[in-house]
Amino acid sequence: NSPRRTSATKITLKASLCHGGTLESDTRLVFLSSQPGTLNQAVKDVEALVNKEEDGSIHGTWLMAEVDHWNNEKERLVLITDNTLLIFKYDFVLLCCEQIQKIQLNYIDRIAHGSFTFPKRSLLKRDGDGVRIYWDRLREPSFTSRWNPFANDFPFTTFTHHPVRNIDTLAALCDIQTFSERLKTAAERAHVRKPIPGKANGVLVLQQPIHIEAYVGAMSFLGNQNKLGYCMARGNLGF
Repeated sequence: NSPRRTSATKITLKASLCHGGTLESDTRLVFLSSQPGTLNQAVKDVEALVNKEEDGSIHGTWLMAEVDHWNNEKERLVLITDNTLLIFKYDFVLLCCEQIQKIQLNYIDRIAHGSFTFPKRSLLKRDGDGVRIYWDRLREPSFTSRWNPFANDFPFTTFTHHPVRNIDTLAALCDIQTFSERLKTAAERAHVRKPIPGKANGVLVLQQPIHIEAYVGAMSFLGNQNKLGYCMARGNLGF
């Protein structure tokens, strides 16, 4: 029997199929995702993990940074298919996928764009803008989840621009605006094909600040300043 389908699932993979890549650069701090051949291999690897029967055809692939509820920034490869939004945690050092999060497109109900905001007394800040995707408007994160830096049961996910987006050859792959437009179109089609009983169909696009309810965070400050959420040329250090 197949497992019961839910709006979002997270799968952790064994790192037994890693390729063991080589660094084509000097020892400066560089993003491994921008190394020649590395990104192509990564995209090839994650696309091979798409279940054509369950997820459908691939509509596009993006390289972005996921921002969690404690303002921690983490490198992610993101795919849109006919039925699913897939978020991959990929190790650009060993060239293997470590984790997949699958979100059913017919559950997505809101896509918000805007700059990042924090509570008035927060010591944290984040420049730039981002996009937040919601898939369960009736469920709010619990108090325990909000204060747990390792909680992953939130009914939304947040992305911002990857630092390599200013490299001309990677600009399209890091384009958040195109990503959100393609996601809206794919989600609306999924709503028509597979409506959820008792749930309003359609995707609401909002232009509003993206609020992160975090007040202090030495871990996120140090991690984001030193790009610890990215695979870089400094040994196997990163999330």
